[in-house]
Amino acid sequence: MATAFDEPSIAQRIARAVLSPSHRRIADYVLDHPLRVAAMPIDELASIVGVSVATANRFARALGFDGYAQFRTALVLGFETALAPVEKLRGKPEKPASAADILAATLSETAHNIDRTRQGLDTEACNRAVAAILGARRVFILGLGSSVWLAGLLLRKLELFCDQVQLLASMEGSSHAARILHRVKPGDLVIAIAFPRYLSDTLLLTRRAREAGADVLALTESPGSPLASLATIALFAHGESQFFANCEASSLALIEALSSAVAHASGRSVEAAAELAEAVLPWLHGNHAGALRPSSAWDRQAPSPSTPRRGPKPRQGR
Repeated sequence: MATAFDEPSIAQRIARAVLSPSHRRIADYVLDHPLRVAAMPIDELASIVGVSVATANRFARALGFDGYAQFRTALVLGFETALAPVEKLRGKPEKPASAADILAATLSETAHNIDRTRQGLDTEACNRAVAAILGARRVFILGLGSSVWLAGLLLRKLELFCDQVQLLASMEGSSHAARILHRVKPGDLVIAIAFPRYLSDTLLLTRRAREAGADVLALTESPGSPLASLATIALFAHGESQFFANCEASSLALIEALSSAVAHASGRSVEAAAELAEAVLPWLHGNHAGALRPSSAWDRQAPSPSTPRRGPKPRQGR
């Protein structure tokens, strides 16, 4: 039985086909911009290349397809996740709307996502996630691409309750995470964060962490996520978005909720809040700031605004 892997690729079909000069122009554009063409209707491709719609259809048939629709379906294979936002917008005709309408609709969509995230919580998975965070010898947070911002916020919360927690992100990119994860051992926990569109580096590094014996807590959008299958524990944030690949507000809400559950289970949420307040107090706006913050050399030398500057002594008359 033939499978998708038995089918020749678009590039192979083009290499084997006998093409007219017009068809060759289309083929060159397809080979140079496969992802762009995968999102194009036939009239747009024909216009860009400078041929007729009929010629574009004949090009698809020359490659062995019934027509352009089947050609485009074959081209889209492998690009489904990357093209999802494009196809979503293409499928919804634009309607006149004010900026306020879009803001209101997006806020409603976000609230719906958060509610679906709440409804989908699994009690056992939540308990295991919190226990894994508090019981781990070391906690590593892996988030690349747009997820690095979410990872940073999670770090900011968890470092109040975990003795050793580290963000696997730096200017070096994935190589920094790979170098740190090389030291991962059983007893460590890796919290991997990935939402559409998934970065292959996140999946590769998560797989390596599992192979090293570490537990993996995945924060992702559904059980069908490629990250979920690599995890020992998974929590899901529903992220439907009209204009983007994912609604990051619901992802952030899940992180906020998870951090709150960790704070509660630690038994030291009040103590941690007091320690944090004391640490940052000198840098907070208010009358107390100047009295508590260590003064710099410049502060000690600069004259006070309320103290008049000394001018030159007046000459004495003779």
